[in-house]
Amino acid sequence: MEKRIKTLYIITIVAILAFLGMQAYWLYGRYEFSLREYEHHTEAVIADVLVEYNKERDKKGVGEIKTSYSLSHGVDYAGHTSRKVTVTSSFNGRKLLGIDEERNLTDEEIERLAEIVTDSLNRVEEKKLSIDASTAPSDGAAWAAMRNFDLEVQSPFTIQGLDSLLKKENITAILSLTTTDSIMWKLAMHGHKSFVNPHFQIISPYSELERKAVVIDCAIPTSDILKEMGWTLVLAFILSSFLIVCLVWQFKTIVRLSRLDRLRNSFITTMIHELKRPISTLKMCVSGLDNERMMEDREVKKEILSETRNALDNLSAYFSKLRDITFNNVEQIPLNIQSVNLHELFETVATAAVKPADKIVEVSNGIDKGLVVSADYSHLYNILNNLVENAIKYSGPKVEINAAASEKDGMVELRVCDTGNGIAAGDVRHIFKRFYRGKASIGEQPGMGLGLTYVKLLVDAHGGDISVESSEGKGTCFTITLPQ
Repeated sequence: MEKRIKTLYIITIVAILAFLGMQAYWLYGRYEFSLREYEHHTEAVIADVLVEYNKERDKKGVGEIKTSYSLSHGVDYAGHTSRKVTVTSSFNGRKLLGIDEERNLTDEEIERLAEIVTDSLNRVEEKKLSIDASTAPSDGAAWAAMRNFDLEVQSPFTIQGLDSLLKKENITAILSLTTTDSIMWKLAMHGHKSFVNPHFQIISPYSELERKAVVIDCAIPTSDILKEMGWTLVLAFILSSFLIVCLVWQFKTIVRLSRLDRLRNSFITTMIHELKRPISTLKMCVSGLDNERMMEDREVKKEILSETRNALDNLSAYFSKLRDITFNNVEQIPLNIQSVNLHELFETVATAAVKPADKIVEVSNGIDKGLVVSADYSHLYNILNNLVENAIKYSGPKVEINAAASEKDGMVELRVCDTGNGIAAGDVRHIFKRFYRGKASIGEQPGMGLGLTYVKLLVDAHGGDISVESSEGKGTCFTITLPQ
């Protein structure tokens, strides 16, 4: 059974970890999907913003710059169709500067002119480009690239212009202009590489023929993504918690049933052990009573009868103990209140206690001989007997048991201390629970974990209180307070 419980324990842990792993993997996939969804949505918005920005640039174009372009086709050495783009840009610099005189432009005038028509013209009044456009996906893409070249000449692309439009769409990004190694014909997106502080990049060409592109670096607002996933996360947490609780509850139930099974077996074993001693005594006494020669000796007869009465008293006390344990509350326990001399009672308990031959047991009765308490004699006897038996049972080769009592404010405080093994700190608060046995006692001594439960039950029935102080390896001291 123990092996099965351990196996079940391992399986339960593995099942919980596997489930949590699957749940984490699913949530990660859902989070990644939300990030990709945000990227594609933002990409579409940025593409629209770029179109709008190009329209604004077209409106601001310099009218004095004229661009002509042509597209020619050919066949390369491998027999593949090739495209060649020819672009010519020209402008009248004097008109742009408002100069009517036919003279060479000064350096200052050339710098002003360069600011107007962009550096791509290299400060000359005419520029002609002939570019291989064989990589263009279609003729339409090549024509669009020529128009973008014209747009760049007429109205240069600026970071500030695009950034202002992106902010209107609530998109915060880091913009930079770059020159690509080869001609880019369409917008490209590079998705995020980390789910912690994720970023993605969009690279969009704005003058393909000059290999000019804008790089838009966008941060993904993870807080917004998590808010969108809010109900999913809450539902996943609730379901995970519910399933884990069910698994743990199931395991605890199985462990509890296993423990009850062990307790049942221990109860039967202990009950047999407890009943065996008085029954053996009774059998021996009955055998003696059947012997006529022994019955002729009055002293022997008297001793046999005394042992018989003691055995019957022990049986009666044992069954009374079992009966009291089954009561749901202390009010159900019958009490026969009388005046009990504590010194004499403890002396009787100490004398009757079974002392193993392999142990040195020293019992000291420090209770005042005249101290009397109102209590049920048999129950009080059982209380002290349990404490003394436990002190002897859970101790080393030598144990000292000391009893002391004092009277104060109408209450009697009775202390029973020993120098035994002591109780572990983790067990002290549980020792009065029914069927509880401390880790130190399990496997060493037979028992059901009912002795101290029975003691507390009887103390409560008297309207008293019991507490314990213990130090592992040094000993234990029980303090019982009873009303006078």
